[in-house]
Amino acid sequence: MFSRLTAKKMLVTAVIPAVFGVYYAFALPGHTTANAAPQTSTQTSKSPAQRFPDFTRIVEENGPSVVNVSVSRTTPVAAQGQGPGNSQDDPLQEFLRRFGQQGPQGRGPQAEPEIQRGLGSGFIISADGIILTNAHVVAEATEITVKLTDRREFDAKVLGIDKRTDIAVLKIDAKNLPAVKIGHASDLRVGEWVAAIGSPFGFENTITSGIVSAKARALPDENYVPFIQTDVAVNPGNSGGPLFNMDGEVVGMNSQIFSRTGGFMGLSFAIPIDVAMQVKDDLITNGKVTRGRIGVQIQDVNQALANSFGLPKPQGALISGVEPGSPAEKAGLKSGDVVLSVNGKEFNQLSELSGAIAATKPGNTAHLQVWRDSKSRDVDVKVAELMDQKVAVKSAGDEQTSAKLGLTVRELAPDERAQLKTEGGLVVQNASGAAARAGIQAGDVILAFNDTPLKSVEQLKNLMKKTDKTIALLIQRDANRMYVPVQVG
Repeated sequence: MFSRLTAKKMLVTAVIPAVFGVYYAFALPGHTTANAAPQTSTQTSKSPAQRFPDFTRIVEENGPSVVNVSVSRTTPVAAQGQGPGNSQDDPLQEFLRRFGQQGPQGRGPQAEPEIQRGLGSGFIISADGIILTNAHVVAEATEITVKLTDRREFDAKVLGIDKRTDIAVLKIDAKNLPAVKIGHASDLRVGEWVAAIGSPFGFENTITSGIVSAKARALPDENYVPFIQTDVAVNPGNSGGPLFNMDGEVVGMNSQIFSRTGGFMGLSFAIPIDVAMQVKDDLITNGKVTRGRIGVQIQDVNQALANSFGLPKPQGALISGVEPGSPAEKAGLKSGDVVLSVNGKEFNQLSELSGAIAATKPGNTAHLQVWRDSKSRDVDVKVAELMDQKVAVKSAGDEQTSAKLGLTVRELAPDERAQLKTEGGLVVQNASGAAARAGIQAGDVILAFNDTPLKSVEQLKNLMKKTDKTIALLIQRDANRMYVPVQVG
């Protein structure tokens, strides 16, 4: 259901130039709960102020620090069928997908440029006019206007944008502005009250409240942000606005929602303020964000995978692929290793591991605790700088069958492996039975059986003769590698 920027109802809380009726209710001071049991002398009565959180101080102290961000984008319109919104690489298409709207259609070769306008939120972090907001709010904007609660308006300059974390830093020419207090997202507890201030649907300085639903939440295609999940009402226009704890400190930046309708459905996600501030520092100091990488693909460890690799419980992150020549390969890491901790800190979410490696400066050493051959060991990896990579996979050829798994497979020829840029030896022609139930598909390239690399059909058959329990097949599909647990017993 999650899709970073598609119209498949995973809608990022961006801006739309429309107004909808939105109602959000919570228990109000003065409302009491009926109690059938009479109060005895040993019972103490709590006032409404003790039972329900009071957000008035947060609004009074921080409302002036939250700003409205309005943007304009000028986009040329080409011939019919070739206009903005029709290309997946078009910046406007990305912008509109975050709105959950369709891009404009072309009106002929002589059509005039389109003017796109939108609204978002932001917050002041320093008295000299430094403002944080979402990258998707201001990306490709030709004009950016910041409006304060005292109705003053300023033209804003973009100091830097980081699309990986969806963070942008703005600057306005003003002094002695009210700035928010910065807290620590790591101090948040699940169940804790939090509040958002922003401009949902253009209604400026609107506050909504809720609780922290989960921490370090990993979302598809969002590998470097351990999101804070809340049930705070967040809607289009809240993007880039602050998330406050009850001490009035900013602990996050509201960024995304999960929705089937385009509006709030109880699942909203905020970027931890610690991540946002680190990105801000890098953008201001260096003009870009430098991230570490070690060259591995990882996946979550569920109970079936934990059983396959002899782990006492599901934990850490399973390495499903190691890039040739990468720091990970040079350090001796391999597919089937389970990373339990980084620099002494254990983790349970993929985003935490990705974030820990990304936060390590290139050239520094990351100390990993790794599970291999049913025991842990320490591995030091010299971190390199993060780079984008792409892999393509296709298949065809003669068939052989592993009936116990429900797989029809064949061996890849050397030239096919070179063309596909894979070290895998087997490609799936058909999947049924246990393999199909596990999610293996035709076209998948099988790289390993548990932690044993596969090169031939005969090798797979021999390994299957020795097992009647859950196994983990490492497969390569498109640009991804993953371990798939298959129950064969």
